[in-house]
Amino acid sequence: MEFTKLGRTGVDVSRLCLGCMSYGAPDRGTHPWTLDEGQARPFIKKALDLGINFFDTANVYSAGTSEEIVGRALKEYAKRDEIVLATKVNGRMHQGPNGAGLSRKAILSEIDASLRRLGTDYVDLYQIHRWDYETPIEETMEALHDVVKAGKARYIGASSMYAWQFAKALHVAERHNWTRFVTMQNYVNLLYREEEREMLPLCAAEGIGVIPWSPLARGRLTRDWDTQSARSDTDAFGKTLYANTEHADRQVVEAVAEIAKARGIPRAQVALAWVLQKSVITAPIIGATKHEHLDDAVAALSVKLTADEIAKLEAKYVPHAVTGFN
Repeated sequence: MEFTKLGRTGVDVSRLCLGCMSYGAPDRGTHPWTLDEGQARPFIKKALDLGINFFDTANVYSAGTSEEIVGRALKEYAKRDEIVLATKVNGRMHQGPNGAGLSRKAILSEIDASLRRLGTDYVDLYQIHRWDYETPIEETMEALHDVVKAGKARYIGASSMYAWQFAKALHVAERHNWTRFVTMQNYVNLLYREEEREMLPLCAAEGIGVIPWSPLARGRLTRDWDTQSARSDTDAFGKTLYANTEHADRQVVEAVAEIAKARGIPRAQVALAWVLQKSVITAPIIGATKHEHLDDAVAALSVKLTADEIAKLEAKYVPHAVTGFN
């Protein structure tokens, strides 16, 4: 396993982060394809055995059961100080007023609830799970600063938003001498490269660690375009990501297949290697519901694409409508 610093912090993280949205009670929340605790634990154990020390979940995943499963597994399988544990806040956790968002009330309530579910005194990275248009960013940043000063989070990060929003949040924190975001968890893969225009250059300039979600485009880059899975059949959000660019996206998927065939390796390794070779990327967040998903991810660390291969992978890309912020 390779390790790197998380942005400009001194903390070491594996070059791969295990995303835990796939682990949770299938009858809770909006993801009926998730693995229950008995099915999920072997993947968390294998990730640790492979050297992965970075784990990402969210309060909203499977109505909190993802945090519960991840917390119990990590407590049994690993030493807390060796793990970099991340979770997120914003999604709706209960009906009625104040059940979601990034108000001071919501943040201070939800960090305590997440810590209870995770079974830990602190998280290493506490992230806002999208922008909250109904709460002043000053209120959000001050509340996050207080979470850090209370010892409940070591660092804070953000997730998909416009570059101007992220820049504003960084400025607000600096102006008030509050804790600054150290990471951006955004949507980056061969089928969605719009972040290359503004967000990735901003992160590079500001020393922000980039930990992209869905680096394999929800598995679309790993199989023939028309092949379906249990997740793709029920993933309403995922279906919106590629609705208007199918012709071009299909050609990108075909280019991945051609390079993988020529190299004699799985497509997942090629697609993930492309993400990993971007200098601004710290650790892509990988999902794993089959053991080969973890094996391919680790193997991708050793795949060095040539300039010609990268050009071929990127040649058929067309601009996409900005998405992934919902």
